[in-house]
Amino acid sequence: MTGSTGKKLRSRLRLVDVVRQAVLGLTSRKLRTALTALGISIGIASLISIQGITEANQADARAEIDALGSDFLFITPGTGVTEEAELLPDAPAMLDTHLPALEYVAAIYPVDARARKNEFIPEVETGGVTVSALTAADLDLLEPVNGSVALGRFHDATSVEVPAVVLGSLAAERLGIRHLVGHPTINISGTDFAVIGVLDEFETLNTDLNRTAIVGLNVASALFETPDTPGAIYAQVPPEQLDDARDLIPAQANPAAPGEVAVSRPTEALEIREVIDETFARILQALALIVLAVGGIGIANIMVISVIERRGEIGLRRSLGATRKHIASQFIIESTVLSLLGGLLGVAIGIAIVFGYARFKDFEAIVPWFWLSVGVAAAFALGAIAGLYPAWRASRLDPAEAVRPAA
Repeated sequence: MTGSTGKKLRSRLRLVDVVRQAVLGLTSRKLRTALTALGISIGIASLISIQGITEANQADARAEIDALGSDFLFITPGTGVTEEAELLPDAPAMLDTHLPALEYVAAIYPVDARARKNEFIPEVETGGVTVSALTAADLDLLEPVNGSVALGRFHDATSVEVPAVVLGSLAAERLGIRHLVGHPTINISGTDFAVIGVLDEFETLNTDLNRTAIVGLNVASALFETPDTPGAIYAQVPPEQLDDARDLIPAQANPAAPGEVAVSRPTEALEIREVIDETFARILQALALIVLAVGGIGIANIMVISVIERRGEIGLRRSLGATRKHIASQFIIESTVLSLLGGLLGVAIGIAIVFGYARFKDFEAIVPWFWLSVGVAAAFALGAIAGLYPAWRASRLDPAEAVRPAA
């Protein structure tokens, strides 16, 4: 076709018109569009929620490591050759003397006694509260375990020589000690002990201290015949000397049988958990990408079906002057818009899952912004790629054949 100037007129289609036409094509088939977009949204939601949950778990593990301290060593009886292993009575003093790198060394001693609210409660009803003891040399027990006092005070050189007790947070709760007004007491195997303090809750791996009633060893020995054999020793070491101290402690604590001394670093479990979380996250991310790829194939299939169903529309538009480029661009944009709709829905679902999980676990919600942008970009790219073949097929339709009714 030529104009009055003799120049050939070309068919033009603005980008906004192409987008409008693509959106119209999608909204005319609402159910199909929604179901197809759902495939992409599941993949995007999986990708974002997996990463968000993993980062929340890792942040919680790092917070626990910081709270517990990476310089904390836990020394317990190991494996005995002929009988049950025990720590030597003078093991804490030997460590303190021969390993000056240890900043704090404190031991606790298990006490065979029952803690109750009062003497009228049967001894078997302890509520899971255990009794432990310490000496005047162990008064810095809270230092290596990063502990603190919620009510009252911790033991001093005087209180460990009289019937006085400091309770862990869970022990205080189970024994009904909510305040120290009126000088409350508890009964330990027939003897009343004055409660002088309650510890803050240990939210890390020191759960045993939460349900422990701590008394003086001399008092426990006189009343309950408690031996002076430590049940556990807590030590704090400068991080740069941690490995060396860990290797030397068994031989110093029990020179004759170092194998009967076990030394562990509680934060190792948290670090392992963090590595496991990261490994599983990578596996699940790969699965999420596979789901995305499947969603992209689904979009390609739907677009091919759409080309077949809309042969008449394509033929009519070609007859009215639409070029192959116009037809191809419409189907590519239609596929891209469809994928982006699924991607945005997936982003919303993924963020909702992350916040829901954080609220349920009482974690800090961490939105994985990088993976969020990756998800949206992946949806855009998948949509464009999935639309290439249907767009090429639509653009190659012969107008005369396209408008001919099916036989």
